[in-house]
Amino acid sequence: MARKRSNPLALAVLATLLEHPMHPYELATTLRSRRKEDSIRLNYGSLYSVVQSMERAGLIEAQETTRAGRRPERTVYAITDAGRLEVVDWLSMLLSTPTKEYTNFEAGLSLMPVMSPDDAAALLEERVVRLTELLRTLDTFEEMAAGRIGRIHMIEAEYKAVLYRAERDWLTTLIAEIRKGTLDGLSDWRGYHTDLSEDPAPGS
Repeated sequence: MARKRSNPLALAVLATLLEHPMHPYELATTLRSRRKEDSIRLNYGSLYSVVQSMERAGLIEAQETTRAGRRPERTVYAITDAGRLEVVDWLSMLLSTPTKEYTNFEAGLSLMPVMSPDDAAALLEERVVRLTELLRTLDTFEEMAAGRIGRIHMIEAEYKAVLYRAERDWLTTLIAEIRKGTLDGLSDWRGYHTDLSEDPAPGS
């Protein structure tokens, strides 16, 4: 029976443990130092749950438990042979097979006609401004990282920047079509909101 693979944090933990055995705190520190929280939802509590789940599944195993002074015990985990196979199989699937992802923005676009065309255009213009700010932040990070870490270690930031730029360009065109009145179906969209404004109030 195939494992359910719904949490990328589990894959990140397995991939990091390929380097050498670590305890959960070191795992979290390593992932944060590489800015993986920009691409993978990461918090310390969920990390512990993931580690325990993978141990039960036989993908990792406790190697040793240590205590330094009065600090809590720390269990060091190592990846198992089954875990190594899981990394390769899971990552192969993610890299090779497009999947349907239900994003919040896509949901918003599908319901956009609820807003008037002018209001929708104004909101999309706000999004373009925010995308530009995000791109500026990503560009700054890439400039700071250039020469310090290899491109392969920031490839997800590059991918994100490509998506942001493509979305911004597409939105700019869409907004222009709404503002100029050239968007196909715009008259029906405006008519819908005209009818709403002309409907008598309930009880009148």
